[in-house]
Amino acid sequence: MKHCSKIHLLLALLSGLLLTGGPARAADISLTDDLGRKQQWNESPRRIVSLLPSLTELVCALDACERLVGVDRYANFPASIAKLPKLGAMDDASVEAIVALRPDVVILSPASRLHDRLGALGVKTLVLDTLNLADVRRHIDTLSRLLESKSGPQIKENIERQLAAAAAQVPESMKGLRVYYEVDSAPYAAGEISFSGEILARLGLRNIVPAALGPFPKLNPEFVVRADPQLILVSQRNAQKLTDRPGWERIAALREQHVCRFTSAEGDLMARPGPRMGEGAQAVLRCLQELAAAKK
Repeated sequence: MKHCSKIHLLLALLSGLLLTGGPARAADISLTDDLGRKQQWNESPRRIVSLLPSLTELVCALDACERLVGVDRYANFPASIAKLPKLGAMDDASVEAIVALRPDVVILSPASRLHDRLGALGVKTLVLDTLNLADVRRHIDTLSRLLESKSGPQIKENIERQLAAAAAQVPESMKGLRVYYEVDSAPYAAGEISFSGEILARLGLRNIVPAALGPFPKLNPEFVVRADPQLILVSQRNAQKLTDRPGWERIAALREQHVCRFTSAEGDLMARPGPRMGEGAQAVLRCLQELAAAKK
């Protein structure tokens, strides 16, 4: 009797498989992006277009670099993406070129404004807006699910470990300085609620750009003069022209030569909210240590 029961059970299972077309497939991947849109994929995307350098770096850190089929023009890390098609930037990315690559997903910032046009053409998009460190951690989790990667926890741990290590090594003479971080010569600055501003706070610096002005506000140059920062972070390209700005020669940081001049590569580390943010903190630390040593 038991033998017959086992046969009936086996036949029932086989019948179920025939009716459903085979073994049950893994559940679809369902994600909600930062526009509140729910997107679904039957399987993890194999062809990916990334239109933001930080997102490109994150895809690669999550062991999916080989799935990238196109990137924005500013993407330059890791070296393995050098030969991928460059599709433009946020304001001028080529919709036609993107569609021609037949991507399973395009990941982009809401500032690019391409999501509606691509959606109308049947291209799935995932819009991720990164303003602070919490967003970085959240996006690591989101892309880990999309890419079915298990590397996310390690990436978050590495960032936190590097931030903590940098904070622990900041010279006492540099802690508490009023800092101005210029991300563009307009000038646009990194405010205290931005991911860059949060890194500076972790290093014990006081941002002259308050939360009320937003993460990356465009400032009146006179605002910087009145705030009188004791430390300025700026690109090498723009550093030489700071004293040419009206009134800026009175700023304490310029009088005391407390200026961190970032190379292009160092600037990328601080300006990209991705897996190398801890290295950005290390770049700021090196400058602080050099300035402290010069004062002795």
